[in-house]
Amino acid sequence: MFRPGLSAVRLDHLADGWRPWVLLSLLALSLFLPGLFTLPPIDRDEPRYMQATRQMLETGDFVRIRFQDEARNKKPAGAYWMQAAAVAAFSTPQSSAPWPYRLVSVAGAVAAVLLTFGIGAAIFDRRTALIAAALLASTVDLVFEAHVATTDALMLPTAVAAQGLLGLAYLGSRRGERLPIWGAMLFWVAQGLALLIKGPVVPLLSLLTAGSLVLADRRAAWLKALHPAWGVPLALAIVLPWLAWIEIDTGGAFIRDSVGQDLLGKVAAGQEAHGMPPGTYLALLPVTFWPASLFLGIAGLWLWRARRLPASRLLAAWVIPYWIVLELVPTKLPHYVLPLYPALALAAARACIALNEEGIVQPSGWIRWLFPGLWTAAGAALGLAVLILPVHFGLYAMPAGAIAAAAALAVAWQCLARDRAYLGTGSAIMAVIASLCILTPGFGIVLPSLDPLWLSRSAASLADDHREKHERVAISGYSEPSIVFLLGTDTDLATPDRAAADLLSGKVGLALITGGDDAAFRHALIGRDDRLDPVGSVSGFDYSNGKNLTLRAYRLTHSP
Repeated sequence: MFRPGLSAVRLDHLADGWRPWVLLSLLALSLFLPGLFTLPPIDRDEPRYMQATRQMLETGDFVRIRFQDEARNKKPAGAYWMQAAAVAAFSTPQSSAPWPYRLVSVAGAVAAVLLTFGIGAAIFDRRTALIAAALLASTVDLVFEAHVATTDALMLPTAVAAQGLLGLAYLGSRRGERLPIWGAMLFWVAQGLALLIKGPVVPLLSLLTAGSLVLADRRAAWLKALHPAWGVPLALAIVLPWLAWIEIDTGGAFIRDSVGQDLLGKVAAGQEAHGMPPGTYLALLPVTFWPASLFLGIAGLWLWRARRLPASRLLAAWVIPYWIVLELVPTKLPHYVLPLYPALALAAARACIALNEEGIVQPSGWIRWLFPGLWTAAGAALGLAVLILPVHFGLYAMPAGAIAAAAALAVAWQCLARDRAYLGTGSAIMAVIASLCILTPGFGIVLPSLDPLWLSRSAASLADDHREKHERVAISGYSEPSIVFLLGTDTDLATPDRAAADLLSGKVGLALITGGDDAAFRHALIGRDDRLDPVGSVSGFDYSNGKNLTLRAYRLTHSP
């Protein structure tokens, strides 16, 4: 355990000058890069984004978003454009390597961490900001989102920037200061970019935050510092040209589908089997926000006791209203609460310092042990998972998994054995180290090696071994987006009858058929099945639907 005085001295040194920027960048990359090059596409959203981006590059159409022949009128084009730029710079659309697409998420996640430091330093001080940014970088949810080529890690820096500048406008008014004009301009640019990346998520977050602060203080004059009269048009100018273009190209289908089906569908009912009751996000928080979840108890205590301070009000307004909205919406996915993590991390960091230096008293009884107990269980479960998963899938126990499990158990023991000061700044450093010990080998070594978990990777490898270059493949009974990305845009997701017909006609050179469709596929070849040549098979677990599947590969032999 770090003594409070020594911890403060070390933090002052680490938070000074250029050091925090370098340290936070290195920490973030240490967590975000392992596994980036070796993890196969993770179903289902990631390969949908990657495949749609590939088709933009293949066709030269950067307005419409398509997965094979299906329009993807769900999210705006910003993330696809960024991914396309990364692929154009580092790869080609013909490559099935996912890492160029993921670089955008890594960049977004690193930017969010550094912006959290910058905003935190302006709201509190550099020590608080350093702890908060390090805790944010190490959370399970952000580390995962940095590894997948979707919108959430890319959107997060726009949320941090917008919320931070909103907060500076609010805090400045309380200090008799005014947000500089460039700050207001950046606020609206962040809103416009957020709209272009993921639609109204960040504008809604800022609207709820500002509305809550106005209601709490009964003061709205500070909003003038954001200059909404010209700021709103500036934000709209970023997104409206593309929106008008795609509305014309799709005959009005984009807004109808994205708002009428995707957005309102999530609000009205659980979409794509993701419906969960209110309270789900709170129940998942000890895991998704781990290891920063260790400090949730004292963070909540600090927010309550400091509720009259403008900075505390800002963080509460950032988190509570939007959290309530998300809990009430039936469709729930862990990454939906990601824009709230910077505020939670700042509250946790401020509480750590207050515990060390201001003598804030922790709650007594079982409440004192609630979050540390949940945190310990979550950390032990994560550590044991990277040890047990290889054995579960029939592989051997890996040294990396053993190291992660040992680290998790050691940290859990330290947590249970400490006195009242264990939730101070020294424990924040310990929590970050625990994340490095568990998540880095988990994402970098253990997960990529679980072949039975990556059925699409195995199936694509089998197909590549037995097809000619550029030869099309038909697949029946297995339609995960990852197999399309790995085998190419012209992959034929077919019924057993059509797979047989396409194989006979020469439209495809290879058919991959699941065990459940095998009989129907063979029946469609009656009279010609003597030409059927089974060339191999692969088995694995389709984690998207929870089924164990076997895919058999077939070619036709040439007639003598």
